[in-house]
Amino acid sequence: MQTVEIKDLLEAGVHLGHLRKKWNPKMQPYIYGDKNGVCIINLIKTTDLLEKACTFLKEAASQKKNIIFVGTKRHISEIVKEEAIRCGAFYINRRWLGGLLTNFDTIRQRLNRLRELEEMEESGTLAHTNKKELSVFNKELDKLQKTLGGIKNMRGKADILFVIDQQEEQIAIKEAKQMGVKVTAMIDSNCDPEGIDYPIPGNDDSIRSVKLITGIVANAIIEGHEGQIPDVHKSSASKNGFSKKLSNTNLKQSPVKLVQEIIATAIPQEQEAT
Repeated sequence: MQTVEIKDLLEAGVHLGHLRKKWNPKMQPYIYGDKNGVCIINLIKTTDLLEKACTFLKEAASQKKNIIFVGTKRHISEIVKEEAIRCGAFYINRRWLGGLLTNFDTIRQRLNRLRELEEMEESGTLAHTNKKELSVFNKELDKLQKTLGGIKNMRGKADILFVIDQQEEQIAIKEAKQMGVKVTAMIDSNCDPEGIDYPIPGNDDSIRSVKLITGIVANAIIEGHEGQIPDVHKSSASKNGFSKKLSNTNLKQSPVKLVQEIIATAIPQEQEAT
């Protein structure tokens, strides 16, 4: 398993917490001290707890459990998405939908709807749809892709959440606690560690800090898969090398012609040359 050096944590600013006046006293065991009124996180504690969290996640990945990365703050959302995809985990990086864990049967209906809309988009069945109906279709598809796109292929309920910032994702952690879902989380000096099974003390606001810790977590999950990383985000669109929104120009083409164009797009250039 990847080991992290304290020097790397320092360079990424993992040790920098919030102002002392904004800290949560429950974080005292993870605080080394303060400098110029800013809490300094104990990186020895961080390395120890990060190793425990990674060991747990590696074992979970080997058992093919459903792991969801949760980080909805705008400046880290792409990091959450990229690292989740890299290690074959699911992700929520825009907005946590209330009931995603506690009312999963309803969420499953929305996931089915998302897959249905994507199939309609890819097949060209809406080629003769008028502009108004097409606009409604694209808005619904956009909304579902943003909120649920990272878990659309998840079969069964979530087993584990990896959360960035307890303060920001309180609803997700509360639901996980209700449903008995294990939580590992990157927590800053202003967070509440209660309800978190595997806390990782660290700066959850810095892009470099989040990138480093999330990358280490993703590497542990990859090790758990033993090189067989599941492509949980694969869709028929990615298999064909074709994915785009229906536009007004599509309305002028017949479904047959549209399908022919999709097939032509998927043919490698080498084949076309022969």
